Amino acid sequence: MKLTIGYLYPELFNLYGDQGNIRCLEKRLQWRGIEADVIPLAVGEWIDFGGLDLICWGGCSDREQELAAGYLREIRQDFRAFAEDGGVVLAVCAAYQLLGQYYETEHKKIEGLGILDIHTRWEQKRLVGNVVLESSLFSMPVVGFENHAGRTDSGSCMPLGRVVCGNGNNGRDGFEGVIWKNVLATYLHGPLLPRNPQVCDFLLERALSRKYGQGIVLEALPDETEQRANRFVSHNRRL
Repeated sequence: MKLTIGYLYPELFNLYGDQGNIRCLEKRLQWRGIEADVIPLAVGEWIDFGGLDLICWGGCSDREQELAAGYLREIRQDFRAFAEDGGVVLAVCAAYQLLGQYYETEHKKIEGLGILDIHTRWEQKRLVGNVVLESSLFSMPVVGFENHAGRTDSGSCMPLGRVVCGNGNNGRDGFEGVIWKNVLATYLHGPLLPRNPQVCDFLLERALSRKYGQGIVLEALPDETEQRANRFVSHNRRL
């Protein structure tokens, strides 16, 4: 078996070490004897979405987000078709916002891809700190670090989890991130996946099942280090 992982616009979207999510996806496949082909999807290049199994997209500043919006218009139709067809997507922070209808900054409104029924508005106070979630999808807490000025209204989308510690989507409704089809979008950096192996395997199983048929369950890995990292955050929430 083999998965092809696309890393969208790495030259713009790699804030807070989000590239570590790519390495985590790749290694957890390789440890199980599954081939992983990682393809950087550079700004301005034509993208063969039909050749991708999973797209990983990270965070960036508002400036880079505005720059990316123009390039995203060129791939909007194909990207939306990929997601509608069950393509697996991990989108973090700015990428999360750009999957929605728009991000209204202090000065202008940045049009998003319109894949998710969400919208985001800028507020002056940033939401910063460790986050701990409870999610019905995972037995372990989902942990990470948030640093965003955007306040996201998740609309009709299912939340990734309920906030136990931190602010989440907007600091008001008690939820963080969204799940829609095989799209997982979140504000959580860290990077997210190394400290949340269940989230990583969730994405990999979805991608493998889409490609090779339903019902694929990955064999368990030891994950002692990953579990310790997860517990450190979940047990020391205010650090």
